[in-house]
Amino acid sequence: MPVCRRTPPRDAVHHPLFARCYARLSPLADERAGLGELRDELLAGLSGRVIEIGAGNGLNFPHYPETVSEVVAIEPERHLRRLATRAGLRAGVPVDVVPGVAEALPVKSEGFDAAVACLVLCSVRDVRRALAELLRVLRPGGELRFLEHGRAEGRVLATTQWALDRTVWPLMFGGCHTAREARSEIAAAGFEPIGHRRLRIPDRGPALPTSPCVLGAARRPSAPSGP
Repeated sequence: MPVCRRTPPRDAVHHPLFARCYARLSPLADERAGLGELRDELLAGLSGRVIEIGAGNGLNFPHYPETVSEVVAIEPERHLRRLATRAGLRAGVPVDVVPGVAEALPVKSEGFDAAVACLVLCSVRDVRRALAELLRVLRPGGELRFLEHGRAEGRVLATTQWALDRTVWPLMFGGCHTAREARSEIAAAGFEPIGHRRLRIPDRGPALPTSPCVLGAARRPSAPSGP
């Protein structure tokens, strides 16, 4: 199935300094903070056509199982998209890296068996619109896998997140908001929860504003049966 090539405005997402820092530091987080193993868990059991939003520099690509027939990876930031394209060439499954934003996916409706949101809903400009788009492009019964930051349960860290999200954090970290409640937003968008677990990244040492996370899955409701 071809991808609709609706290219976003040139600077729809443009964080050149953050993109370069992220490209250098994210592989270290995979190795030292256990993110690599979490990517395996996030993607385990997927099959068919998969759309991934905010693919970044393509760190998920090596973790897709062989049962996946194609990954359409959406990435709006130019530098990260170039790196993702190179990573896609080395992946064990076919990967097509496409410019676009999560709020206006350049693909047809009901064209995918699964969708992946990995550390991206924290930074999209309109979470509800992005989730509505994922609901649109998934086939009925299709699955959304997510690994996202979340609001801390402890009062001190939650207050810190609140303050940072309203001041310097989004400016410094490419639009990231540390305390968005991805799971409740996903449910409100019309997805049926399958399961989730809360976790801390990294699991040792001082807690960071981005340490509270949730890993889970939800499903687009199946089409109603006929009379």
